[in-house]
Amino acid sequence: MPDRILDDEEFLEALRTGALPLSDFDHRAHVRAGYLYVTRHGLGLAIERFGKDLRAFAAVHDKNGLYHETITVAFLVLINERIALGGDRGWAAFAAANPDLFQKNSLAPFYAAEELASAEARRVFKLPRRQVA
Repeated sequence: MPDRILDDEEFLEALRTGALPLSDFDHRAHVRAGYLYVTRHGLGLAIERFGKDLRAFAAVHDKNGLYHETITVAFLVLINERIALGGDRGWAAFAAANPDLFQKNSLAPFYAAEELASAEARRVFKLPRRQVA
């Protein structure tokens, strides 16, 4: 990959093909990809396509066990909700308006750590059990 910021289409293509280095696919990049899938496909198709593409990306990089269904779907739902409530003004505006999504514990209000650590949560989407205030 060139040493520059990829535009949205280049980023998605690099993700889909596995050309994106694993080291470049940190949490912020995951959220960016989720945002792009939701804005391009809507929530339902984003869940299907992003999940498929994440599993393929992990396989290309010999990281098959990394995919986590509950975390992926929960983030896509949160991203979709934030877009619906705040409007879609582009990735930079979305990222600036939602800094909490870039914190590693951003699902803590909805899920206990042990819930997310379970094999079941990794394999299948689990609804949150925590009461949100």
